[in-house]
Amino acid sequence: MSGGDGNSELGHKAFSRSPSHFTDRITTDGRNGWPVAAGRYRLVVSRACPWASRAVISRRLLGLEDALSLAVTDPIQDDRSWRFTLDPDGRDPVLGIRYLSEAYDRRETYYPGGVSVPAVVDVPSGRLVTNDYQRLTLDLATEWTALHRDGAPELYPARHRDEIDTVMAEVYEDVNNGVYRAGFAHGQEKYEEACAGVFRRLELLAGRLAGRRYLVGDTLTEADIRLFTTLVRFDAVYHGHFKCNRFKLTENPVLWAYARDLYQTPGFGDTVDFDHIKRHYYQVHTGINPTRIVPLGPDLAGWLTPHHREELGGRPFGDGTPPGPVPADEEVAVAGRP
Repeated sequence: MSGGDGNSELGHKAFSRSPSHFTDRITTDGRNGWPVAAGRYRLVVSRACPWASRAVISRRLLGLEDALSLAVTDPIQDDRSWRFTLDPDGRDPVLGIRYLSEAYDRRETYYPGGVSVPAVVDVPSGRLVTNDYQRLTLDLATEWTALHRDGAPELYPARHRDEIDTVMAEVYEDVNNGVYRAGFAHGQEKYEEACAGVFRRLELLAGRLAGRRYLVGDTLTEADIRLFTTLVRFDAVYHGHFKCNRFKLTENPVLWAYARDLYQTPGFGDTVDFDHIKRHYYQVHTGINPTRIVPLGPDLAGWLTPHHREELGGRPFGDGTPPGPVPADEEVAVAGRP
């Protein structure tokens, strides 16, 4: 396949999530050769991708917009993967490339694995620095502190890290990755095992959240970001497209209220593009949806309805403050919002 016809591998092969191959870290002391520096790096994301959305939310909550520039790819991939066809002349205006794979190739030609987002690229050299989606956001929270905005929240507070790590590991295995294992399963048994795991964990999370506003402590943390990026996609794509259909998010009162609370919190919903999400999953995963038809629903209006989660207490930003308005050039288009 070529052009806008999707990616010929996605949905056609048995699912296996590859570990990140490029795991260099950008740190305060630059011990991997990549020191934190304002303006040096570019974060490449797709608003369709839940793993990339973690980085977009973290960057916004921490106020790193001026320090770490943002490139948004077309939600529709072809066989060369993520491409910059949303930009004038089909090139990223900072990196000057048409495909993210070009930055990968400048780092390592014939590298194993695919081209994934989020990815951080070194602007001066045009080389990929990291595609380690699991570590990237933790480093934004802990290594980039000198560049955080005034009032930035502690998203990975030291006093709660053991608990956050435990919760995130469970959410990753059963929910974040579980929906993919269900959706891309090539056999009934594998599908049923993954799907059962998704809903078993969602029910446990609903129990945890019934009497507390956030997953760990009384403030927003990295754990909430990681759960949110799956929940916000659940009814739009995972329920139907990935056959995770024991119940909809809107049918679970606790999780639906929790997800709406986060969506309405500055830094979360204002980064979500439902148009990109739906078009990517339904038009790129041709092994699952060969017609490439994008459904009209679900109705998104409910995301803006009252959730009443504030009655549980909690301080979303701890001793900090909400982020300011979204930069004009990063606003989600009307088509992607409720």
